[in-house]
Amino acid sequence: MVDTATKKLTTAEFWALADAADITYELIDGIAVPKISPKYFHARSARRILNILEEWSKNRGRAEMEWAFDLSDNFTPVPDLIYVSFERLPESWNENAACPVPPELAIEIISLGQTFGQMSQKASNYLTGGVLQVWIVDPIAKSITVFYPDRAPVTYIGDGVIIADLFPELSIALDRIF
Repeated sequence: MVDTATKKLTTAEFWALADAADITYELIDGIAVPKISPKYFHARSARRILNILEEWSKNRGRAEMEWAFDLSDNFTPVPDLIYVSFERLPESWNENAACPVPPELAIEIISLGQTFGQMSQKASNYLTGGVLQVWIVDPIAKSITVFYPDRAPVTYIGDGVIIADLFPELSIALDRIF
């Protein structure tokens, strides 16, 4: 048994652990970190966002929940939601495997016990690894902060509407999520 709390793992060791485990892990700085089990507000936000993304992404790409991808030798995240276009990952790709490319969009929903600061660091790691946009969803504050690789993050609250220029024709009113 690998001591996942202290031993730095290789990607191969991580995948061996993740494939054999009954719980979901992420590889963060070489350490296998168990994903926090979502509560109701988290689950509801994820479902609502996924429904919107699935409808929008028809004939464009894939919107998926908790699909892992390798960003580096010591960072294999499992975001709550991702979107990856058919341009990055052809529609014909069909394997029971981690996403082989960084998605255009990674969405993390803050769970109890997580902080905005932790999620912001994760967003920075995603952007460094080639993800084009990261959304941090706070179901308690009813806000979504959008992180970009080339400008400051923008936080949407209240009756805000996310219009993502990276994703044509996608606009999401926050009242559809919260």
